[in-house]
Amino acid sequence: MSTRLDVVPAVGVEASAFTPVPRRRFRARGRVTNVLLGCAGLLSVALVAQFLAPLGIVREQDLPPTTVIMAALAGLLGESTMWMAVYDTIYVWAIGLAVASVAGVVVGILLGSIEPLRRATSSTVEFLRPIPSVALVPLVVLVFGPRYESALVLVIYAAFWQVLVQTVYGVADVDPVVADTARSYRFSRWGVMRYVIWPTALPFVMTGIRLAATVALVLTVTAQLIIGTPGLGQSIAQAESGGANARMYALVLITGLLGLAVNIVVRLVEKRVLAWHMSFRKDASE
Repeated sequence: MSTRLDVVPAVGVEASAFTPVPRRRFRARGRVTNVLLGCAGLLSVALVAQFLAPLGIVREQDLPPTTVIMAALAGLLGESTMWMAVYDTIYVWAIGLAVASVAGVVVGILLGSIEPLRRATSSTVEFLRPIPSVALVPLVVLVFGPRYESALVLVIYAAFWQVLVQTVYGVADVDPVVADTARSYRFSRWGVMRYVIWPTALPFVMTGIRLAATVALVLTVTAQLIIGTPGLGQSIAQAESGGANARMYALVLITGLLGLAVNIVVRLVEKRVLAWHMSFRKDASE
């Protein structure tokens, strides 16, 4: 004879209390915790910077207290020249990233799809890719002068390699069995590209674009700082040469916030473009 044990909630305890907590709730709590920890870290750095000069550890003209920097930052937010510098920086960054992304994807698909061409150009790619973009500053200034074109060349050169290498890796990751199966079903070259190669390479392409976005912003500000083209880099150099250190640090903070915004936007675009991908679908379902 078998006995059956029924689980009955204890008196005063609702049955819903035994419902397991969804994993999504734990993930949301984890994100909130990460944000709070990040804010705590920033506040800690701000507090340390606030007391370094009063304690005599550093000179105030070298590192003003945090309150002085934040006051300079508040003043900058009301200046039209600062917003124009932000616009100039975003303008060069966006054009350079767009050109580098399109060129990197096209050339990467060609090199990844045609094996003899990839072998013939591999040594050239490996030779040109490690060259620092800053080393090209004298060349671009000699050719274009202190204009937007100089910064664009540096940005495109630096961002292009990020997209190119990832695209080549993505095309090489295509399963040969899947590609042969598509051809056996009489898929055209465009069909194989659209339904086999591109879906496989797209996650790699988006990773390359995400890396290129950060590199492009760094090179944009660097070019403006060294060459003197309009933008946040030029404003930072002018503040430093004029002895306005609090203004300089405030501009550096604005540059950091711009970089954070770029990273967030690119990640949102990546998540939307790859919503069909297994990794993003898994995260959404949890």
